[in-house]
Amino acid sequence: MDFNVKKLVKDAGTAISRVVQLTEEKLGTSEKTELDSHFENLAERADITKTWTERIVRSTEAVLTPNPGNRVEDYLFEKIDKKKPNRLSNLEWLGQDMISAGNVFGPSTSYGSSLIKVGQCEQRLGSIEREFITSADQCFVGPLQKFLEGEMRTINKERSILETKRLDLDACKNRVRKARNMLGTPANKDGISPEMLLEEAENDLRRAQSEFDRQAEITKLLLEGVSSSHAGHLRCLNEFVNVQTQYYADCHQRMLELQKELTNLCNPGASNSHEQNKTSSDSFEMVNDRSPKLLKARVLFDYTARTPSELDLSANEELIVEESSDIDPDYMMSEKANRKGKVPKAFLDIIES
Repeated sequence: MDFNVKKLVKDAGTAISRVVQLTEEKLGTSEKTELDSHFENLAERADITKTWTERIVRSTEAVLTPNPGNRVEDYLFEKIDKKKPNRLSNLEWLGQDMISAGNVFGPSTSYGSSLIKVGQCEQRLGSIEREFITSADQCFVGPLQKFLEGEMRTINKERSILETKRLDLDACKNRVRKARNMLGTPANKDGISPEMLLEEAENDLRRAQSEFDRQAEITKLLLEGVSSSHAGHLRCLNEFVNVQTQYYADCHQRMLELQKELTNLCNPGASNSHEQNKTSSDSFEMVNDRSPKLLKARVLFDYTARTPSELDLSANEELIVEESSDIDPDYMMSEKANRKGKVPKAFLDIIES
């Protein structure tokens, strides 16, 4: 391998000079070119954005993947461009064990069949959780990571270049001051007069100033772009909240269904009696009052209709709903935009009867 000794010596000398220059600046024995206050504010905002974005990403990843060992494993697989392992979640392991236990105790027994039903529900919850983690990673964690590894890395690179240009500029300023102080003295041993040294130093200063100004403008434009990145992060945050809301709503709906199934399994007689009483009561109400009971309700979460008979809902909107024995007991009837349809009770808060 060939070494350019002259270049190596020059680079080493430049590095030492910059260390001395930075030390003198910290000690206050050397002047430092300051950037304008607007630039400094932009730079400070970028630093804060980087710090808190990194922290939010780490915290979100800890929520989505609580096991630190799994996070390290996922990170390593990502770095070597390999697909992440498709491991079972804790809920899925629990569901698997419950189903196995239910089969051992006997699917025909109340306890065995209940274990199987709960195990199947836990596995479904695990699947819902997996879908939530994937969606949250795509809509929130991924874009923030992309910002840190792309835009933020570019900003830091350009700021590093700007600092180098700033050091070069201050070194040229120092050379000009020294050359001016030498005016009126004899030429040096190479026969170069102080006037020639001054002219050369001023030319270097103009060139360094031009390069510094250009780099400062490039860096400033990148720093100003952080504000638009905040707007993008806000959209990602909104998508994350929507995904999380849907996740908890799906889990809640699944647990309500499981609760109903277990009640029927544990108390079949009480369930039949309840159904008979309900039928008698409904018949009595129909005889005395055939008009449905109207209620005022507020929507808790956004809901997207899954069948043509359902209505789309938006969080916090108020509806007039009616109870009816003609539809699923987990739903109520309502009307929006001259269209009548079903809405899930789990997404409603009855505020006035």
